[in-house]
Amino acid sequence: MGILQVRIVNQSLNPLPAYATSGASGMDLRADLHQAIVLGPLERVLIPTGIYIELPEGFEAQVRPRSGLAIKQGLTCLNSPGTVDADYRGEIKVVMINLSGEPQQVNPGDRIAQLVVQKVERVEWLLVNDLAETDRGAGGFGHTGKQ
Repeated sequence: MGILQVRIVNQSLNPLPAYATSGASGMDLRADLHQAIVLGPLERVLIPTGIYIELPEGFEAQVRPRSGLAIKQGLTCLNSPGTVDADYRGEIKVVMINLSGEPQQVNPGDRIAQLVVQKVERVEWLLVNDLAETDRGAGGFGHTGKQ
C-alpha cells in the first residue's frame, strides 16, 4: 500500500498532525490558540488549527471528534464529521461544543480533533422509475429491531 503525499502549511507552533499509533486512521489536530479558552455548558466555538492542506482531486479530509475529550470532558465536534474538500485552501478549523454541565478549558496545543483522509467516489445519477427490491425494502429507523 502506497502512502498519499499531501502538501501542508503549518502556521501554528504545534507539530504537524500525526498518527499516534501504526494502526490509527486519524491524525490529531491541535488548537492554535494564544491563550486558553473556556467553553461554558452548551457553548460552541470555532477553534483554529493553523493547518492548511492541498488534497489531491478524489480525496477529502474528515474532521472528527476525539473519544477521550468526549467522554472525559464532554467536548465534541458539532458538525461531525466536518468535510474538507479537495479544492478548499483555507485554514482547517474545528467547531467544538461543550456538552457537559460544567465549564471546560481548551489550552494552546491541546489535541482537539482527528483528521481522517479518505478517497471519495464521484457519482453520476441514473434517473429510473423504480429501484431493485431488497428484503428490507423501505423499512426506516428502527426497522431491524432488537436482535
